[in-house]
Amino acid sequence: MASTEVQPVPDGCTSVAPWIVTRDSAKAIDFIVEAFGGEELFRVPNEDGSVGHAEVRIGDSVVLLFDAKDTWPDTPALLRLYIEDVDTVFAKALKAGAVAVTELSTAAWGDRGGRVRDPLGNIWWLMERVENVSDEEAQARWNQPQYAASMRDAQQSLDRVLGRVP
Repeated sequence: MASTEVQPVPDGCTSVAPWIVTRDSAKAIDFIVEAFGGEELFRVPNEDGSVGHAEVRIGDSVVLLFDAKDTWPDTPALLRLYIEDVDTVFAKALKAGAVAVTELSTAAWGDRGGRVRDPLGNIWWLMERVENVSDEEAQARWNQPQYAASMRDAQQSLDRVLGRVP
């Protein structure tokens, strides 16, 4: 007999799910599948052939997408993706058409990562935990030159790609 109890969060969903609203969701889905090994769950077309709703699973998360109307402003998504083997996935993203925003480096708190901008303007933080670092150790590392430079580059590179600085 089927359970009649309704779960507030459906099986297979996480509490927070990001939306990507873009001018070409079909192209975004292709990029996610190629670069990150995403699995398209489904898409619902509008009468005009645009994407009214789509879902793609990446790891244990579902990303939702739909096509923006022509009158809407561009709204690039900013997404963090924890993955295994960040170096390989970063290279795959570039091969799939992304542009490097922030080169790969290791942060004071033990994550190795970098950022890419996909062909539709969305920014993906590609991250992998490579070291377990206590809060105290992370705080102590902030003043070490390699970690300070990494943080400075992360902040400045996003400004550059979004056109905020010359």
